Amino acid sequence: MALGKGTYTDGTAIYLYPFSRAKLFPEYVPRSIREDYRQAHAIKAISPNASAALSRRCLQGIIRDVWDIRERTLNAEINRLRDCVSSDQWKAIDAIRKMGNIGAHMERDIDRIVDIEPNEAEAILRLVESLIEDWYISKRKNEAACEELISLCEKKDNRRKNNS
Repeated sequence: MALGKGTYTDGTAIYLYPFSRAKLFPEYVPRSIREDYRQAHAIKAISPNASAALSRRCLQGIIRDVWDIRERTLNAEINRLRDCVSSDQWKAIDAIRKMGNIGAHMERDIDRIVDIEPNEAEAILRLVESLIEDWYISKRKNEAACEELISLCEKKDNRRKNNS
């Protein structure tokens, strides 16, 4: 990380390598979701508002892909998700929507500015990461563990039948 000095860059922190600290997710996580997440992570320090808006879009892609929920608005999609997840998770998902709206939409009064702070963009990204971990990676690991155990059981059962 490099810290800026001087009139225009004083205190600005920029990651030189890697460009961002975004997690690398497996190929079975849809490319559009990985890309929105990566971009949201890459710009969180430069533009937390844009990062929140991209995280919101990433969340919508995840909901549509994992839960096959497609409505006219993200709000309607999240409301349909309410009975599928825990209350705390639902509230946090709705918070991403609300904060993403702040990042994406101007207030009616253009002189009233409500910005997303870098630490808030980071918190949003942590939840997006958690959802990807839970809804894609853990699910895939659980499926693989189940398939392995079922296969082992079938082999053991076949051996038992052949020995009798």
